[in-house]
Amino acid sequence: MKSFDLLKNYLTNFIEKMKIEEFFLKSVGEWNSMRSGHSLAFQEFEEIRSRITIIPTELNDSKVVKLIKDNLITADQVKTAFLINWEANSDWEDEKRKESSSGESILIPIEFSKTEGKIIRSQGYTENIRLISLYKLLNDGTLIIYSNYNDISTEERIWFISNNVRSRSSVTRASHSQAILQTSYASEIRYIKNKL
Repeated sequence: MKSFDLLKNYLTNFIEKMKIEEFFLKSVGEWNSMRSGHSLAFQEFEEIRSRITIIPTELNDSKVVKLIKDNLITADQVKTAFLINWEANSDWEDEKRKESSSGESILIPIEFSKTEGKIIRSQGYTENIRLISLYKLLNDGTLIIYSNYNDISTEERIWFISNNVRSRSSVTRASHSQAILQTSYASEIRYIKNKL
């Protein structure tokens, strides 16, 4: 029992010290994502398979510099930047039509405190617009991202089950009525190359 308590205290202390850049650094790599989307408004079910790549980006990269300048951020506020790109294939259940999409976005996390801040993105995931999201890091290591698009708002939760497996859930609401339009859940597995 004592060893269990010691382990629990160690993990709690480690998670509480995790900062936003550490969360993203833990996410660096290639991920195979299997997502289930539920459109409540249209009573449709969607399966999405994606390959997601997350890599650190130099702060002097021209895209990062432009994003910092466009958002009137001072250089001392920026500690890290990341590039995320994705390729997704969707299979709608009702018509069996396949759709594919891809995108790329620069992410710049900026801390307000140890657990809260904002994420500046060159492109949103739901809509292709520049976006500033708010985030919160919970004590259990879960990252919550709140985003407001033109007509919708999203709440996304990401958490690690192990070093190489993470989960992601999201709720999409109509901006004006706050009606829930869509929910989704994803399991993401890190792609690990075989060493010869």
